[in-house]
Amino acid sequence: MTAFPEPQPKRLFLGSLESEIIDILWDLEPVTARSIHERILSDPDRELAYSSVTTILQRLEDKGWVKRTKQSRAFLWSATIDRQSARVLRAREHLSNFLELGNADVVAAFADNLDRDSLDRLDAIAQRLRDVRRQREEEG
Repeated sequence: MTAFPEPQPKRLFLGSLESEIIDILWDLEPVTARSIHERILSDPDRELAYSSVTTILQRLEDKGWVKRTKQSRAFLWSATIDRQSARVLRAREHLSNFLELGNADVVAAFADNLDRDSLDRLDAIAQRLRDVRRQREEEG
C-alpha cells in the first residue's frame, strides 16, 4: 500500500484564499509574494492588498504548507508537498471524519444510497485492505 506523503502540514484545513495561493504556488513555484499578488490581480474583478498575500503566506508557513528561501532581497516561496500529496492527505482526513461517526448503521445507510460503480470501488478497497492485513500477518 502507498505510504502517506511526508512531510505533512500541521493543519490540513485551508481557507479559500489560502487554497488559491497554494494553487498558484503549485503552478509557479518557486515564486515571490509579488508574483502571487500580480497573478491574483490579473483578474480585473479582484482587489487584494499585497500585505494580505504576505500574511496568508506566513499563515501557510505556520501550518506547514509552504517554505521560504531568501534570494537577494526577496523571499521565494514554494510548497512543502505537491498537489497530489495534498489530495491524498485531504481524502484521508475526510474519510477519518466520516468514520468518526462510529455508527455502522449510518455508514451502511450512506453506502446503501451509492451507485453500482461506487459500491464496486468500495468492495475493491475492502478487498485491498483484507489483502494488506493478510500480508502483514504472514510477515509478522
